[in-house]
Amino acid sequence: MSRLIVISNRVSAPTADQPGAQGGLAVALTAALREADGIWFGWSGETGETVAPKFETYDGVTSATIDLPEQDVEEYYDGYANRTLWPLFHYRLGLTEFERDFQGGYERVNRLFGEFIGPHILPDDLIWVHDYHMIPLGWVLRQRGLTNRLGFFLHIPWPPTRLLTALPDHRRLVEALFAYDVIGFQTQEWLETFHDYVVTQMGGSIHDDGSITVGGRTICAIACPIGIDAREFIAGASSPQAVATHRRMIESSIGRSLIVGVDRLDYSKGLEERFNGYQRYLETRPEARAVVYLLQIAPPSRASVQSYQDIRAQLDALSGRINGAFADIDWVPLRYVNHGYPRDVLAGVYRAARIGLVTPLRDGMNLVAKEYVAAQDPENPGVLILSRFAGAATQLDQALLVNPYSPDDIADAIERALAMSREERLARWKPMFANICNEDVNWWREQFTARLGGA
Repeated sequence: MSRLIVISNRVSAPTADQPGAQGGLAVALTAALREADGIWFGWSGETGETVAPKFETYDGVTSATIDLPEQDVEEYYDGYANRTLWPLFHYRLGLTEFERDFQGGYERVNRLFGEFIGPHILPDDLIWVHDYHMIPLGWVLRQRGLTNRLGFFLHIPWPPTRLLTALPDHRRLVEALFAYDVIGFQTQEWLETFHDYVVTQMGGSIHDDGSITVGGRTICAIACPIGIDAREFIAGASSPQAVATHRRMIESSIGRSLIVGVDRLDYSKGLEERFNGYQRYLETRPEARAVVYLLQIAPPSRASVQSYQDIRAQLDALSGRINGAFADIDWVPLRYVNHGYPRDVLAGVYRAARIGLVTPLRDGMNLVAKEYVAAQDPENPGVLILSRFAGAATQLDQALLVNPYSPDDIADAIERALAMSREERLARWKPMFANICNEDVNWWREQFTARLGGA
C-alpha cells in the first residue's frame, strides 16, 4: 500500500501537546495517514531559521514541521497568501494587494518546502497538497525529479477569469497547477471557472471524461465537496458538555428565540452585512423585539493584516450601535463574542438555536452550515438561513437561501424562519441531514484519494 503524504500550510495532526486533532478535515486526514503510514508536512507557525523538519509521531500519525524566517512569514503568509490570493479568490479585488516582494516570498517558501520535503518522499508515495498557500509546490517537486502521483485540493473559491487576470503573472500560477495529476475544487461552479480560464487564456481542451489538456500535459480536475465528520459531530451533540451548554443557552434565553452565527473574523464571512440584515429585522418588526436575539461568535484571525483590523473595528462599532438603539433593561438584541469554543460546546449552542445564520459573501464550502444541521434535534430542528454564495448551498438547497448583500432578504428570511411550522422545518432538515451523513469528510477523502491513486 502506498504511503499518503499530506502537505499544507499548517499541520493539524495530533501531537503530545495537542492530542485532539482539530476539526473534521484533521480527523479525516489523520485517519488516512494512520492507515497509510503517512506523514503530514507543514509550517510550525513559529519563526526562526529553518534547519530541518521536526518530526513527531503520536497515536500512529507522523507530522513534520519547519519554522520560517520572519521575512518569509511576512511575504508568503501575511503577504501573498492572505493579502493577495485570499481577497482575490473571494472576489474582493479592492482589498487585493499586489506587491512583487509578496510573490517572491511565496515562491521562495514553496521552494523551501520542496527542498526539505523532497528527500523524505519514497517512489510510491501519493502526495496530496492542500490549498492556496501551496499552489506552486507540485511544480517545485517535479523540478526536483519526483514522478509520484501528485494531487492538489483548493478549499476556497476559484475566481472568474476576469478577476484572476488582474493578478500579475497569473498564467505562471495556473501553469504550476498542471504539475499535479488531480486537482479538486469544492463545487462545480469553481471547476467551471477554472475550465474557462484554461480554455480562454491557455488554449486548453476539456474532454468528456473531465480531463484537461494544455500543450502536452493532461490532468484530471474534479468537483469534490468537503464534508464534516458527521458521525463524530452528531455524537458530540449528545455529549455531557453539549447537553450542559444546550441547557445553559435555553435558561439564558428566557423564552426568546436564539439566532446563532459562528465565523472566523473575516471580511469574506459577511458579518457586517449580517448585522445590517438583523438591524433591518429589528427596525421593521418592532413587535418582534425582545423575543429574539442574535449570538455572533467570531474568533479573531490574521490580526497583523490591516483589512482584518478594519473589519474588527467596524463590527465593534456596529454591534454597539445596534445594542444602543434597540436594547432594553432586560434584553440585549446582539451578543457579540470574539473568542472560539470547543466543538462540543458549539454543538450545544447550535441545537439551542432556532436559526443558524450563515451568510458569507463568498465561501468555498462553509462547514458551519453543515455542523448546524448535524446538531439539530431530529424531532424539532431549527432552520438554516444560508448565503446562496456559499459552496454549501449546492448541497444544502433546502435551507432558506438568501442574498447576503440585501438586508431585506436577510430580515425576511429571519421572519419566515421564526414563523415556520414544525412540519416544514422537518421537511427541509431531513434531506440536508441525509446529505451531510452520506457525503461526509471521509466520503470526500475517499473520492479524492481514489482519483489520486489512479482509479
